[in-house]
Amino acid sequence: MPADDREALDRAADAAASGARDLAPDEATALVGSAAGDPDPRVRAAALGALTRAGTAAEALPAWARAARDPSSAVRRRAAETAPVLGAGPALGDLLALLHDDDIWVAEAAAFALGERDDLSATAVRALADVAVDHADPLVRESAVAALGAIGDPAGLAAVLHGCADKPAIRRRAVLALAAFDGTEVEAALERALDDADWQVRQNAEDLLRESAEE
Repeated sequence: MPADDREALDRAADAAASGARDLAPDEATALVGSAAGDPDPRVRAAALGALTRAGTAAEALPAWARAARDPSSAVRRRAAETAPVLGAGPALGDLLALLHDDDIWVAEAAAFALGERDDLSATAVRALADVAVDHADPLVRESAVAALGAIGDPAGLAAVLHGCADKPAIRRRAVLALAAFDGTEVEAALERALDDADWQVRQNAEDLLRESAEE
C-alpha cells in the first residue's frame, strides 16, 4: 500500500475514533478542519461522521452542509446517512438535492433521511413520490416508498399504490407502507396483494388485514 494511502487511512481511523468520546475543543476544531479540507474523501467522510456523533450542532451542521455538496459521492452519502442524527438541522433543500444525486447510494440514503423528518413540505413529499414512481433504480424507489409510508402524508398514497405493482422487493415495502393510510383504495390494494406471486407480499397483506380486522 502506498505511504500516502496508509496515511489517509490512519487519518480516517483517527477521525472516526474521535466520535466515540466527548470532544475537547481542539479535537472538535481538528475534525471540522478534516471534514472541510482533507484531500482524501475517506477522511472527510469519517470526520463528518464523528462530528455528527460527538460534536455540537454549531460544529456539525456547517460541516454537514459542505459535505452535502462535496465532489465525492462517498462524502455526500455520509451526509445523507448522518442527516437523521441531526434532526431538523439539515436544510430540506440540501436533502432534496441528495435525493436527486446521480449516485444511487446517495439517493437511497437521502430518501431514508427524508422519511425520518416530521417537517416535510408538500414539495418534499411530491419529490419523494416522483422518485418512488420514476427513479430508474429499484433500490431508490424502494427507499422512497418506505419513506412515504413513514411519513404517512395522503399526498404520497398514489406513489405507494404504484409501488404495489413494482418489483417484488418494492411491492413488499409498499404493502407495509399502506399501514399508514386508509380508505377503499388501500383495502383494495391489500386484497389484491393476497394473490401476489411473492409470498412475502402475500404475508404482509395478510398481517395488515388481520390487524385491521382486530382493531
